[in-house]
Amino acid sequence: MPSRTTGGTGPVATTKTAPTDPGDTTADSDTDTGAGAEPSRDGDGNGNEARHLDSPLLLTLLLLTAVMFQDPIRGALSAPVMQSWMTVFVAVLVQALPFLVLGVLLSAAIAVFVPPSFFARALPKRPALAVPVAGAAGAVLPGCECASVPVAGALVRRGVTPAAALAFLLSAPAINPVVLTATAVAFPGNPEMVLARLVASLLVACAMGWLWHRLGRTDWLRLPARAPYGGQGAGAAFWGSVRHDVTHAGGFLVIGAMAAATLKAVVPADWLALAAGHPVLSVLALAALAVLLSICSEADAFVAASLTQFSLTARLTFLVVGPMVDLKLFAMQAGTFGRAFALRFAPATLALAVLVSALTGTVLL
Repeated sequence: MPSRTTGGTGPVATTKTAPTDPGDTTADSDTDTGAGAEPSRDGDGNGNEARHLDSPLLLTLLLLTAVMFQDPIRGALSAPVMQSWMTVFVAVLVQALPFLVLGVLLSAAIAVFVPPSFFARALPKRPALAVPVAGAAGAVLPGCECASVPVAGALVRRGVTPAAALAFLLSAPAINPVVLTATAVAFPGNPEMVLARLVASLLVACAMGWLWHRLGRTDWLRLPARAPYGGQGAGAAFWGSVRHDVTHAGGFLVIGAMAAATLKAVVPADWLALAAGHPVLSVLALAALAVLLSICSEADAFVAASLTQFSLTARLTFLVVGPMVDLKLFAMQAGTFGRAFALRFAPATLALAVLVSALTGTVLL
């Protein structure tokens, strides 16, 4: 009732807020008691912003939970299935991690310190010739798939024909020296796997480049608008790229190692034998697994080597498809070149990679 008899709303609103805050326990008690001093630290009145869970807090809670339930956890880990699972998981990580770190360092150095204009000058002017040259360049220029997408975007922006840039995008993470060396280490008893991966991946990269040159349309390709490291110094860009790639590629490596260990230790042997014993089904199964796992190319050979139930041809398909088509690559390609491009390029690459790897495995393996 007193608020109706004052007459004006403007002056009352401005003079009412300050004196009524200290005593207004019904309107502000919920926000003030939860945030405490946090709003004064941020400079705004949002107490909710101060209540988020950061990484150290989550780690502390996880460790406390592990300590509280250490007896059940110890009992679960001592089971034979878990012992087998942990053995495969740790083995894959220990073998793959050095190659992952080396590949990330080399790809960051090339992406930051090698100017994109170098590739434009080195490639032939004719697109039909530039495609195989760009594809072969992937064999001498290390780089994981996380780095190949922005590098390919920079090439297009600097005037390189899109067909050649796309051939480099597919070949660089699949046939670079780090990846081939990791494949040789992962398959010591099958050196022909290195040659098969090189041949199949290069054929797919060149074929997709030529296919884009013949059938691709400019309105499907949205050219990148800016450089991936614009506005940063070389050192900051290098370490930023290293941190980004290690975080993302390392996470995908852990997921891939967990999946490989699960297939090895948990999935019934007769299920795997059913899929692995069928030539066509085994190839399709590992192609789908490569798309879903999205493992970094520097580490995928060790995951493939652990899938001993499957034939070498099926595992070759896993190695060819993974660096060219997976979930994270699709998202990166859509963000860099546009959704219309990714929706056409990824399915065509997947179909061609499965076909070429199966034929190459039949001949060379």
